[in-house]
Amino acid sequence: MSALASRKFGEEFASLLERVVTVSMSNGRKVTGRVAAYNPTDYSLWLVDATLDDGKPVSRIFISGRGVSTIEVVEAGPDLTSLFERINALFPNMARYIREAGVIVVMDRIRVTKDGVIEGSGPAAERIQRIWEEWKRETS
Repeated sequence: MSALASRKFGEEFASLLERVVTVSMSNGRKVTGRVAAYNPTDYSLWLVDATLDDGKPVSRIFISGRGVSTIEVVEAGPDLTSLFERINALFPNMARYIREAGVIVVMDRIRVTKDGVIEGSGPAAERIQRIWEEWKRETS
């Protein structure tokens, strides 16, 4: 069970990529910015287009995982329910929609966000990308 919990935690953390978050640090400071990258071993973060709690803008900032107290998602992602329904019809019971993370995970290896397929390859990923492209055209 701990392997499943660990994998889910990793998936949730990975869903922060390209999302705007507010990081509260153990020293009491707060930084708001878009997550450009993270280190999965210690959860250090690179934020871009960030703003410190005193209002000072910072183009790029590295935050050590040891100094992070909480991470709050500021930017809510779009509702992907209709996209999920299309994917689930094609891959029955192999897709799950993690609404709060704004990601659809298919066969535990393909990740789809508002930006298309961001992880995974092969014929299934290509098919899902085509479904996303059709969905995007219809919702634009």
